[in-house]
Amino acid sequence: MHDWTRFVISFCICLAMALTAPNLFAQNLRTVRDNTIVSPDLPKADLTFGPEFHYVGGQQVNLYGMADAEQHLFVKAGHNGAIDAFYWVQFEHRVPSDKHSYNYPADHTTDIGRLDFVYDVKSWPDLASNLKADPASDGAAISRLAEKSDLKFPERAARIRMFHLPTPDRRTELMIIYGEALPENSPAPVRAGGADLCKESPAFAQQMLDRLKGQLTIRTK
Repeated sequence: MHDWTRFVISFCICLAMALTAPNLFAQNLRTVRDNTIVSPDLPKADLTFGPEFHYVGGQQVNLYGMADAEQHLFVKAGHNGAIDAFYWVQFEHRVPSDKHSYNYPADHTTDIGRLDFVYDVKSWPDLASNLKADPASDGAAISRLAEKSDLKFPERAARIRMFHLPTPDRRTELMIIYGEALPENSPAPVRAGGADLCKESPAFAQQMLDRLKGQLTIRTK
């Protein structure tokens, strides 16, 4: 084989690798079929969201060099790209060089399907700004994903945040955040640092939990 032929073949191989490289990252994402996230592991389950929610997309991000996260976003959008309600799903694990584990207070617990979760419920006068306060955070990352579709998280809003730890070493987690825009006449209090609705408005917190469960089905395998 002539040197020029070898060069052309090598060049074509390198070019093909360069062109396909951006897709390699996306191929590692869990599959989403219709409104169902198909998770083959950690946990092995299908997460199906109500028909009022549409899938925005998914991405992978590294958090502070300590953990890798896979994010998915489903939204119910209102006028002018405003998000009325959303599910933010995050599969996360600590990188090998990080020796920490996930630990959350079990003050409030529930289950969906056969998965157990700990959760909290909070509200803010400006959730959108709170999410983007730290540009390196997972909140800023999910905000950027929404903005790619000209969507914006609500300001006055409440959210319920849930964690499931599928492994004994507690170095892997499934996080599900369900959030809603709050009208001005909402009975839920709001505070810049986040009002703890489980303490300050337990009835509203329970209603949010019921709405979360009513629009999410988890089938373990």
